[in-house]
Amino acid sequence: MLPTGASAPDINLPDLDGARWTLREALRGGPVVLAFFKISCSTCQFTFPFLQRLADSPDGGPRLIAISQDDAPDSREFQQRFGVSMPTLIDAPPKYTASTAYRVTSVPSIFVIETDGKIASAVEGFNKAELEKLGQRFRVAPFRENDRVPAMRPG
Repeated sequence: MLPTGASAPDINLPDLDGARWTLREALRGGPVVLAFFKISCSTCQFTFPFLQRLADSPDGGPRLIAISQDDAPDSREFQQRFGVSMPTLIDAPPKYTASTAYRVTSVPSIFVIETDGKIASAVEGFNKAELEKLGQRFRVAPFRENDRVPAMRPG
């Protein structure tokens, strides 16, 4: 996993409809949060609804972009099943170009990229404290009072 402070590699991937997306262009609008996942990952299934809460903030939460290591049809099914509507890009096999560039070895892997292209945060697995920190930065509560969540859960 690329560490905090490293330069974020630009990525150019298709979204679920085949339109191209680049990190360089997205950073013009502010910081971007990249969240890598696989549909079969139980920790991803657990984490992504909380990430969606951040993305749904009416006060302008983070620009959260999901990056699936699966194909578009399966990724759409994941979105429907887990209530995820954030933009999703496809980093499909066999190349996994973005996952390789970011040195992703487990999922979920979440990177906060600043407008200068530097990685401000890099987290593997579910980490409650890191998601709360991200929520504080963007003034969004990822967890509700009755949510029962562990402090950590490996990917």
